[in-house]
This record gives sequence, structure tokens and C-alpha cells, in this order.
Amino acid sequence: MKLLFISLGCDKNLADSEEMLGLLTANGHEIVDDEAQAEAIVINTCCFINDAKEESVQTILEMAEYKKSGSCKVLIVTGCMAQRYQQEIIEEIPEVDAVLGTTSYGDILKALEEGRKGNHFQEFKSIDDLPPELGERVITTGGHFGYLKIAEGCDKHCTYCIIPKLRGKFRSVPMERLIRQAQQMAEQGVKELILVAQETTVYGTDLYGKKSLHVLLQELCRIKGIRWIRVLYCYPEEIYDELIQTMKNEKKICHYLDLPVQHASDSVLRRMGRRTTRQELEDIVNRLRAEIPDIVLRTTLISGFPGETEEDHRELMEFVDEMEFDRLGVFTYSPEEDTPAASMENQIPEEVREARRDEIMELQQEISCEKGAGRIGQELLVMIEGKVSGESAYIGRTYADAPKVDGYIFVQTGEEMMTGDFARVRVTGALEYDLIGELADEYTE
Repeated sequence: MKLLFISLGCDKNLADSEEMLGLLTANGHEIVDDEAQAEAIVINTCCFINDAKEESVQTILEMAEYKKSGSCKVLIVTGCMAQRYQQEIIEEIPEVDAVLGTTSYGDILKALEEGRKGNHFQEFKSIDDLPPELGERVITTGGHFGYLKIAEGCDKHCTYCIIPKLRGKFRSVPMERLIRQAQQMAEQGVKELILVAQETTVYGTDLYGKKSLHVLLQELCRIKGIRWIRVLYCYPEEIYDELIQTMKNEKKICHYLDLPVQHASDSVLRRMGRRTTRQELEDIVNRLRAEIPDIVLRTTLISGFPGETEEDHRELMEFVDEMEFDRLGVFTYSPEEDTPAASMENQIPEEVREARRDEIMELQQEISCEKGAGRIGQELLVMIEGKVSGESAYIGRTYADAPKVDGYIFVQTGEEMMTGDFARVRVTGALEYDLIGELADEYTE
């Protein structure tokens, strides 16, 4: 069948989508990007926060129209929204033929076949199961970088988060399976591996009895063709010595960590169910910077959590000002049903949440400008992402920039380069979140 695949939400969801695409294409189905041509449509949904939920609902409804009047014969919904609202989807959107839960995407072929027969199909395996190994993935990121999902689920149970109810308990993917997948990705042309999970830092505790992310990283560094390895979603309280030393000693590992801290007020952190204090967060950041002086730290924050006072917000602003994170994003608090935070007293009005978010981002913009200006004159290794249309310039990323969430460097050159090439670039200017540079020397990949 001609099949349109829509992947919504996070990069972890995208990894699942690529697994399904690999299975579908290996069995003869053709992937198309035009809804009007598609004979089947698969939507891998997200419902982490309200905006994501609305996007998923809207996308399902839009695609359902092609089932009514277009060439679409089968409509399948998978992912987090399918897991959370399975009955509502089935009852309220009759155009949907199949619904698969978060651990059931290995049944995508069966769902498609049942849909072709005109049957409704549902599969919801235990959310504490580990999804099966499906074979070679279809890399949808352009081919030069890819996401390696090293674990499923989460045991932290933060009071604002629905993920453990949708994705289950924390389960590490066996190391040999990850190495096989990473080798396949390298053979497909992937040069940057980005390790993702709900939490990466406790990888291996369930399988091997101790934190083993550093061991996995050492093994991945041996794979030929991989140039960069980047680690996301590291809970700050779980950072440990062997991980830091491995990052220092292995040249392929980017000196970059994503540490979602969420807040800095101890009272807010307690209500969030977080396991750190402000002092502990400061100690972790300072320790990382002392051990790895050029490390780039990214974090995310939540503004307007229930009960957050103006004093709490000021404390968070002070923390951001003092810590000077290289990269920082802010979500306004989103009350999610079936989470403890949704029923807490003193819910903050949406306009206050947004105003506090904007204030934090204005401060971070100043920090980002200063950080960028400090890069002028440096020579950095850059991965080329593409060409600027109509100009003698290319878009690239440094080790300091994760795809989709961080900035870019615009490289002025008359030379021909290809996406995925690496080049030494001298930084000549800085914008609010991006850099400008020129080739430091000739470099052919």
C-alpha cells in the first residue's frame, strides 16, 4: 500500500516511528508524503502536555477526512495518545481502523492487514513490556544523525508528568541490541548518535545491577563511522563519576549534557516530586564545569507550577542568572489529568504562567547573546546540515547544538559541501541564538 506516516511529539516517539517504518518498507509498503495519494495513514501521537494533545487530536481529525473522501482505506493511531485515550478514539472517531499502545507498535503490519480487511484492530500489551527488536530502521532525520532510544519508561513519578502511566516502569534496552542498532545506523550513513530515553543516566540499573551508561558509551565509541555521540535527558541527581570520566576521555562524545532541572525553588521542587535541592543543582553544574571546562549544558524549566509564588519565580530567575546555562527552554505548566499536580491547590492563571515564562526567556536571551559573543574567534568542528537557499553559505551545528532544539552556525564559503560533512569553522559573529562563521581551512569529508 501507499502509506503516509505522521510522527508527532518527541524524538523518542520518532525512534518508534522509524522502527515501524523499517518494518513497513521491509514488507513492501511504499512511503509517500502526500495525504491525497495515501491508501493508508499512520499517526504516531503525543499527549505529554495539552498543546501536544490538541495537535494529535487535530491531526487525527484532519486525516480522518481523507478516509471519508480520499484514497485512504486504513487509518491507524499509535503512541501515547492511543495508549491514554484508546476507548475515546475508537468510540468518537469511527474512521480510525486500528489503535496500538506504546509497547505494541511491533503489530503495525497486523493492524494494517486487519484494516485492509475492513476489521477494527486494537493491541495494548503491558506498558511494562519492552517492545520487540524489529530490524533495520528507516532514518527520517536526513541520514546524518539519528536517535538511539536506550530505555523505555520512567520510575521517577514527578507529580506533573503522565509518562509513567503511558510508558510504564523504567526498562533498559539490552546493550547488545543497542550496539546492533547503532552499527546498522552507521552503515546507513549516520555520523551523530543521539542517546535518548525518559532518563538516560540510570541506564543499566535494572539489567546489570548498576549504572552502565558509561559502558554503553565506550562500546558505541568503537563503531566505525560514528563521529559524534550526544547524550540527552540526564537527571542531574543521577550524574556519576564514571560517566563524567568517560565523557572526558572518549573523543567522540560531545561535551554536551541535557539536564532537565525544572525549577530552583526547594518548595516547588518538593511539590514537583523532584529529588534535588537548589544547592545540589548548583553543585552538580559547578562540578561538571570544573571537570569538563568546555561542556555545554542545556536545561528545561517549568513556569507557573501550582503554588509557585512570586518569590519562587524570583528565586528561579536568580538561579538562571547565576548558573548561565548555555541552552535553556521553558514550558508553561500544563495541568494533566490523572497527575497529582492537576489537583493541587493554588493553580496559577495561564497569563501569569506565560508572563513568567517570557521573563525567564528574556533573561536567557541576554545570557545566550553573551555566550555567543564569547565564541567569536574560536575554531569549531561543524557538521553541515544544508545549504542556505540562494547564498554562498551553509547551515551547520557545533558540538554545542542538538538538532531541533538548539541553534545553528551559518558558514560563509564558496566551496561545495554536502549534508553530513564536517568542517573546521572560525566563528566571526553571533546572533541571539546562532553563530556566523567562515571555513578555517579546506576540509573534505
